[in-house]
Amino acid sequence: MSEATVAAGPVAPEPVSKRRRVVRIVSWVVGLAVLLVVLELAGVNVRDWLRQLWDSVTEISLAYVVLGCIFQCLQTTLTALGWYGILRYAYPGGVTFMPVLAAYATGVALNGFLPANIGTFVTLLMYVAIVRGATFPGILAGYVVQKIFYLVIGTLIYVYLFLAIAGSFDFQFGNEKDAVLNHPVLVLGTIGGAIFLLVILARIFWTWVKKMWAKAKQGAAILSDLHTYVKWVLLPQAGGYLAKVMVIIVFLAAYSIPVTFGSVMAVLGSNQLANILSITPGGVGVNQAFNTFALDSYTSSTTATAYSISQQLVTTAFNVGYALVLVCVVFGWSGGSKLVKSSYVDAKEKAAEMKADRGKAFAGGDDSASTGEAT
Repeated sequence: MSEATVAAGPVAPEPVSKRRRVVRIVSWVVGLAVLLVVLELAGVNVRDWLRQLWDSVTEISLAYVVLGCIFQCLQTTLTALGWYGILRYAYPGGVTFMPVLAAYATGVALNGFLPANIGTFVTLLMYVAIVRGATFPGILAGYVVQKIFYLVIGTLIYVYLFLAIAGSFDFQFGNEKDAVLNHPVLVLGTIGGAIFLLVILARIFWTWVKKMWAKAKQGAAILSDLHTYVKWVLLPQAGGYLAKVMVIIVFLAAYSIPVTFGSVMAVLGSNQLANILSITPGGVGVNQAFNTFALDSYTSSTTATAYSISQQLVTTAFNVGYALVLVCVVFGWSGGSKLVKSSYVDAKEKAAEMKADRGKAFAGGDDSASTGEAT
């Protein structure tokens, strides 16, 4: 977001009547239908996507679809509540819950279509615009705080999956033990190289932290109050994650895939890997490949693929509809569209800027690393 945008203060919701809000929601729906027609005429195969969505959904009971959407709604809402806890503590009186929910839902919806998690940047920049007194470094620090829970839970999932793989310890400590003893120089060289790389990364990161901290520490202020962090961030995030697990359980059951602790953990772990390694918008194709591999011992590849496609298409469609309604109701037609468009443009610029700064940091050391300061 440009300095002028930030300086202008938060974007206030338009004071409109309920009737006008309903009219605007209907207008959004009509506008979306027109957009789909335009995309079809422009060569974008929207019809096949809708047909695929319809085929996937009609394979299972409508009750499963509705239940999955309810839990998806809970996941988005509770996760946004955790964000609200971070922002309200960092910027007292600067924002209310509904704008935070609308901004977060917008990012979730956009991540279903855009590569490299641009939707996340859109959410962060929308927060800069709507939270009174917020700066991008402060919001970025809040994002780090928001990710603590997911880093811990994601690590625990990977540890579980590693321990659950039959023979994993034999693979790690079997014949490889002899190889270590027979090639000590190679092993020590590898360890030394890894340590050297970690030192360089730590040096670059620490320089960036010192440059950012003055502006960023406000966004992470809630970490100084453990009780408030647990109540307003950790608990909502845990509830949102539980809702995420329930979405998986609902769609697994819909396709008669055994719902066990192992199958759910396998899907969670494969989704995490797909998100990290995804090079396609929304991880389309990558998610299906990882889910099919993860569920290999539970069902056929055909059923696993159908499950993965159905869950992704249904949740993506719901996320888009939910975001459209929230943006229209909270920010109004003109305010919402302008906010999302400007945040999207700035998000692409910010993502490119941070990518270039990381490249300069690795190539030039401390001096170039300092250019990574976000303003």
